[in-house]
Amino acid sequence: MKKVSLIFSLILLVAIVITAVEVQAQEKRGWSPQAKGTVIGAGTGAAAGAIIHKRNRVAGGVVGGVVGGAAGYAIGKHKDNKNKEAARVAAANRAAAERAATANRAAKREAVAAKKSSAPAKQAIAANQPAATPLANGFNAANATGMYAAANNADLARILAAGYLPNDHYGDTSKPYHTSEYRRKSW
Repeated sequence: MKKVSLIFSLILLVAIVITAVEVQAQEKRGWSPQAKGTVIGAGTGAAAGAIIHKRNRVAGGVVGGVVGGAAGYAIGKHKDNKNKEAARVAAANRAAAERAATANRAAKREAVAAKKSSAPAKQAIAANQPAATPLANGFNAANATGMYAAANNADLARILAAGYLPNDHYGDTSKPYHTSEYRRKSW
């Protein structure tokens, strides 16, 4: 009985020394969930095994420590996997938000650039318009004919640079898109 108690004491002393060295080494980087689970499970299992097995408390403590350590490791590994998955999802969400923000900024820049580039073309087109006579439907005759009937290629280039495609069939109910001053893309 004294030999078993001495062996158990030596094993326990070695385990404490190893744990102390590990604790000292891991203080810098922290304990993993598996290590925490293993230590807590082994300690709890050893105590429970020693209490439960009344005839041979050493054997009960060893068996309880092994079973508790294995269970603690499994619980710690499960927690670690959940933490890694949560970190992966968070990183994916951050990346998606960054892509959306980048796309939004690019769209705003393009809209501002298009607005700046189309303003001079619109002003040039408006300056070339003859006096307008309003029609009954609210449109003026000068816009229906003068704006779209380009006198030369420079006028047509300004119209196209402004981003408009004139509809030569505006008001002709037999033609498609007769209600719009501008042509629409059909694709």
